[in-house]
Amino acid sequence: MNQVKIGKFIAQCRKEKNMTQAELAEKLNITDRAISKWETGKGMPDSSIMLDLCNELNISVNELLSGEVIKMENYDRKVEENFIKLQKEKEDSDKRLLFTETVIGSIITISFLLMIFLSIFAIENIIWKVVTITIGIIIFIIGIGSCLLIEQKAGYYQCDNCKYKYIPSYKQVLFAMHSGRTRYMKCPKCHKRTWNKKVID
Repeated sequence: MNQVKIGKFIAQCRKEKNMTQAELAEKLNITDRAISKWETGKGMPDSSIMLDLCNELNISVNELLSGEVIKMENYDRKVEENFIKLQKEKEDSDKRLLFTETVIGSIITISFLLMIFLSIFAIENIIWKVVTITIGIIIFIIGIGSCLLIEQKAGYYQCDNCKYKYIPSYKQVLFAMHSGRTRYMKCPKCHKRTWNKKVID
């Protein structure tokens, strides 16, 4: 998505409606700084507010994402283009999230092992041994919990039986047997338990 183009389009539509940034912000229950951020291309409206914004500006979501008024003969083509762009952006975002998960997981594991090593071999005081191990366990639990949350939200899991792609609940991911990013879970479509592989597209 061309954020600068979209921002200029939002500003143009707002001015055509004779609204200030503050007036538009008040109608959307947000700050005028958010409007300014959109109009300067430094941010995009959140999906939860897009419909309300489009209603206020009397444009379609498709026109908003295109950054221009669309003629009817070009409408279907623009819908497809915007869908493909949004899908590509989601895939890129999911890849970054999964890379972040790998980095966090590696750092957490190394930190945990280092603290255990220190508590066993480098610290003589029993109280400090217990404190160090406890801190290590807390860091490990919080870190792994965060990694699982990232993994659950990024991309999809694909059922090995029916090839259906879905996003499971955090609880399902947490308690599922796994090998890497492949988890043994029940598919919501075919209702069979199989090894479900993490996929991005």
